[in-house]
Amino acid sequence: MKVRHVYSAPDMGLVKRAMGAARKEGIESRCISLIARHDIELESIPDQRRVVTNDFYPAAARGVVGGGASGLLVGLVAIVIPPLGLTLAGVGAMTLIGATMGAWASALAGASLPDPVRRKFEHEIEQGSILVVLDGKREVMPHVDLVMHDLGLVRLPFEQPTMLT
Repeated sequence: MKVRHVYSAPDMGLVKRAMGAARKEGIESRCISLIARHDIELESIPDQRRVVTNDFYPAAARGVVGGGASGLLVGLVAIVIPPLGLTLAGVGAMTLIGATMGAWASALAGASLPDPVRRKFEHEIEQGSILVVLDGKREVMPHVDLVMHDLGLVRLPFEQPTMLT
């Protein structure tokens, strides 16, 4: 499993050195992203390095769990009420419908929210810092933290498991 760490850098020169060092430490190129103020992103950050995600997938996953649990609960209550005549297959269908509706509603809401890293460190971004977002194997990241520190980057308080990288 990979984890996400975030580092702050004051300029693109340092960011470029950090990206090179991260690749030398075993971080795949596709697992290196950058977040910055919009004017800095437009001028200095290549498109493939920009974090342009939103909260769509995590919100959809939460919706599946919440909607599925709600559908299961409604189905179990309905099975107890004899006039409704719901079978176990009906409970399964209610669970599936609940999960689908939960995923749909949550994904729509999540699509309007920016990336969690951008939300959490909005102040640093607005101050002109460039955030280096690295996704790496849990056992490699402590050494990567030391390398980034030695280069002069500041590790920000963010560690999150990443499923999609």
